[in-house]
Amino acid sequence: MSLPTSRIADPATAPPLRWGILATGGIAGSFVTALAAHTHQQVVAVGSRSADRAQSFASRHHIDRAHPSYAALVNDPGVDVVYVATPHSEHRDNALAAIAAGKHVLVEKSFTRNAAEAALVFDAARSAGVLVMEAMWTRYLPQTDVLRQVLADGVLGDIAVVAADHGQYFDVDPAHRLLNPELAGGAMLDLGIYPVSFASMVLGRPEAVTAVGTITSTGVDAQAGIVLDKGAAQAVLHTTLLAKTPTVASISGTLARAELSGPFYAPGVLTVTSRDGRQLIRPRDPITGSGGLSYEAAELARCVAAGRRESRLLGWGETLAIMKTMDEVRRQVGAILPGE
Repeated sequence: MSLPTSRIADPATAPPLRWGILATGGIAGSFVTALAAHTHQQVVAVGSRSADRAQSFASRHHIDRAHPSYAALVNDPGVDVVYVATPHSEHRDNALAAIAAGKHVLVEKSFTRNAAEAALVFDAARSAGVLVMEAMWTRYLPQTDVLRQVLADGVLGDIAVVAADHGQYFDVDPAHRLLNPELAGGAMLDLGIYPVSFASMVLGRPEAVTAVGTITSTGVDAQAGIVLDKGAAQAVLHTTLLAKTPTVASISGTLARAELSGPFYAPGVLTVTSRDGRQLIRPRDPITGSGGLSYEAAELARCVAAGRRESRLLGWGETLAIMKTMDEVRRQVGAILPGE
């Protein structure tokens, strides 16, 4: 017996689109670098609230046009799709602006601050007839497709426990976006989204959510322990801003367990171990690290070419369900954002 072969195609084979990058932070830089290295996608413009930052980013990444505002970027007629890489507090409005300009949109995770905002974005996209997709890059990786096939084939048996954690240590000023409630900071929206999304892929929307956690002095969630119930199965999840954790994930069933090496959300090693100890190991893909961001861009490009408005790998309904779970966790922990 062997593990299935991934059905995810090389990102370089996806039809090219003209991309506009909305914001110039670290994740935007990693995304553009991944596209240049592994795809034929064309990054043609970048926009920032600062003309200097836009120009600096454009020069660093060899991008033709630098716009001094987000509005100018989304209204650039030479842009097909906008990648939203701002803080979570801005995702809804940035996505709505791009949709209003007739652009397809890839929105960084977490998709929005909450489920109500996500619903507004999907309603707008539906009316405008454009594609919108959450940039949860894990969902589009080859290893995730192999894991999906393992689950669909019943290799693990009946699922009993899903376990995942994501913790990082941040020594940042209280005004930093991670600790700032005005910018929708906190562990859940930045880090906890990964284990919650992983559990959603395996078990679907939970029937019950139980969460405990702590709050920072600035009023955002510092960490949270989460149990999600779905029938006879449970997901046991954890996230924290206070320590660097193993950041691994596993799925344990009656016949076998699957384990993803840390960080589980990035390209890594998938191991399936049967009850009697036999192992099947899938090594890392040739595209490693943040280069894996190229797969989400390729998936969006293929969806656009096929005339789809959402990805089959992470559709609107599931993103909305994930945001509802996130809302409930934050409610139980006591991490309510301004205006909620």
